[in-house]
Amino acid sequence: MTPRFQADADFNQKIVLGLRRRERAIDFSDALAAGVIGLPDPDVLHKAADLGRILISHDRRTMPAHFARFLDSRSSPGLIIVPQDLDIGLAIEDLLFIWAASDSEEWVDKVGFLPL
Repeated sequence: MTPRFQADADFNQKIVLGLRRRERAIDFSDALAAGVIGLPDPDVLHKAADLGRILISHDRRTMPAHFARFLDSRSSPGLIIVPQDLDIGLAIEDLLFIWAASDSEEWVDKVGFLPL
């Protein structure tokens, strides 16, 4: 199955919009649509898992630790960390590559870091 993405509340909306422009078929839910704005990180992980979406976040400092604790109690579709200072075009290209070249099952319970 093709990966489906969920943006964290702090994720750069320009990346989401750029991905949607480049590939209309990509399934990338923004934070507003998923109702994750204002939720604490563990709740965002639960919401993404409930929706069957890989969480995409800029939060390199705390999200990986929250993710590890989350995996103690249940499975996750995955987590991808995108550095805040990564060039927007490169972030779009890398996420597009992940979407086109991988299967969602490859990301289950894994953390990925951009750039690739």
